[in-house]
Amino acid sequence: MTEEPEKMTCQEFQSQLADLIGSGEDVDSHPHLKSCARCRALLADLQTIAEAARQLLPIEPPQEDLWERIETAIKDEEDAARRS
Repeated sequence: MTEEPEKMTCQEFQSQLADLIGSGEDVDSHPHLKSCARCRALLADLQTIAEAARQLLPIEPPQEDLWERIETAIKDEEDAARRS
């Protein structure tokens, strides 16, 4: 793999794209994008798709007792495993 981001191939950049996005890094300012119109277009398409998906499924806060129910379910599973 190329060490210098500005000298990355498209394949190298695209193989790291999910990790870059997931890391919260500002992908738009990645050095590879300065010289690669194809990867800029790909990123723009992915951002458009992600925005459309967010609008389709509104984010709802979890129910207040969610963590309590998870904790109870884990304890129940542990108890059942001990009895087996």
